[in-house]
Amino acid sequence: MKFLLSTWSQEASLIGIFHAEDNGIAFNIRLGPWCSPTGSPAPLSCETGCGEGTWILVCRLLVPTQVSLLSMEEDIDTRKINNSFLRDHSYATEDHFRLASFSLPSSLLHWSKPPPSRTWTVVMTYQQDYLSPCLYPLSALSDIISTVEFNHTGELLATGDKGGRVVIFQREQESKNQVHRRGEYNVYSTFQSHEPEFDYLKSLEIEEKINKIRWLPQQNAAYFLLSTNDKTVKLWKVSERDKRPEGYNLKDEEGRLRDPATITTLRVPVLRPMDLMVEATPRRVFANAHTYHINSISVNSDYETYMSADDLRINLWNFEITNQSFNIVDIKPANMEELTEVITAAEFHPHHCNTFVYSSSKGTIRLCDMRASALCDRHTKFFEEPEDPSNRSFFSEIISSISDVKFSHSGRCIMTRDYLTVKVWDLNMENRPVETYQVHDYLRSKLCSLYENDCIFDKFECVWNGSDSVIMTGSYNNFFRMFDRNTKRDVTLEASRENSKPRAILKPRKVCVGGKRRKDEISVDSLDFSKKILHTAWHPSENIIAVAATNNLYIFQDKVN
Repeated sequence: MKFLLSTWSQEASLIGIFHAEDNGIAFNIRLGPWCSPTGSPAPLSCETGCGEGTWILVCRLLVPTQVSLLSMEEDIDTRKINNSFLRDHSYATEDHFRLASFSLPSSLLHWSKPPPSRTWTVVMTYQQDYLSPCLYPLSALSDIISTVEFNHTGELLATGDKGGRVVIFQREQESKNQVHRRGEYNVYSTFQSHEPEFDYLKSLEIEEKINKIRWLPQQNAAYFLLSTNDKTVKLWKVSERDKRPEGYNLKDEEGRLRDPATITTLRVPVLRPMDLMVEATPRRVFANAHTYHINSISVNSDYETYMSADDLRINLWNFEITNQSFNIVDIKPANMEELTEVITAAEFHPHHCNTFVYSSSKGTIRLCDMRASALCDRHTKFFEEPEDPSNRSFFSEIISSISDVKFSHSGRCIMTRDYLTVKVWDLNMENRPVETYQVHDYLRSKLCSLYENDCIFDKFECVWNGSDSVIMTGSYNNFFRMFDRNTKRDVTLEASRENSKPRAILKPRKVCVGGKRRKDEISVDSLDFSKKILHTAWHPSENIIAVAATNNLYIFQDKVN
């Protein structure tokens, strides 16, 4: 079987080896693995750009040269690569390409099979009102989960709800005899983060709902996290205690003060073992800095500062200073009648402490550099996609509002979520996104009814997987969507209590728009808009995801073979 060999100069890692001969010429070639759906490092991911169905292998010559093998029996897939992509990756021009042909032994043909699609299984399901029924008076509304966040190692998972509570889950230690339990999380700590308050000056009630949770990297045995409601950000310390002091001189065993006249001897206090207790204590309270509701908090990469954003302003805080913050963005006009947009989300760059982005209700993203000026009203870059006049409607402004913005882990891209789509933007290209994924385009015909029941204002979040190769976001009817950026495959999965048995396999779901409906499909008219997945989280290094559906928390992992 003949193959086309194209080579160009590129330094790369060398993996695997085989030997091929043609016309007496020997090639020692090292093979690279397929890129998995979860984005495991592989040369196929962005260097060939071949579409689904094309048979391709990526190899390395012993000299610093990269080769790709393409079947002569298939059409060679080509791809247009924008200039910035070529420039940043130092790709060679066509003049550097050399062509040759050789034969491959049949024993190596199994390398040309496409990668299998990933299967997800249920790990555990938690219902919020079952976590601590004896500690807090619960109601249906206060149980709704409002945020989900893994810590930097993935060992802890925190959720916040509308009742102001924070529940922290800890991952079980892996067991050699129970490999399937590798993704299980158990309740580690539960505490009341915020209480309902009342602003007497403005006659406004401040609800206790937790809007965001952000973890700080662990520096010692304790854990630290930020939690915020509409007005106040708190820094919490979560620590363990398994010893208690005994033998006080001025206190008895019950903690009551003793009469100094009765003390005749001095005792040396000692530490006695006790049952493990997890304590959550507020170390800092950052209040009275926001006139409007806080929608985002983001920890800076210097781990000394963080920012909090509301509808019109973004403030920069130092973790050690609670009574002062610096206003770095202020879009409030002198006349509020001239207000045309509000801030919807903001986040720091994962590596550059001077850079951050914020999105607006007009569907625009602004990249700011704090080195340019103290007040970042003038952005460094402005990302906006031109609107298609043919799609203009009464709902265009509403559905174009960005509800979430996230930097990729590499810091190279920005991901945004609006009502109908997820978009990926390259930092070097401001005029349009490089990728656009339709989340639930079948709802475009239902926008009128969604406007009437206020669902059109729902704010869906989006997350990257650990290697930035897969995107996940939520939808209605307890559906959530995954988009593989390498294979261009997408899947719709459902988080439901009917299919929540441990290790149950999630079956892909499909929505039927019109015509004859198949047995495994659901009609768009049958979708339950009261069941929605707004908040999701992905483990930073493994294929473990957390999905919040109203008051239920679902944890899924990839199938263990």
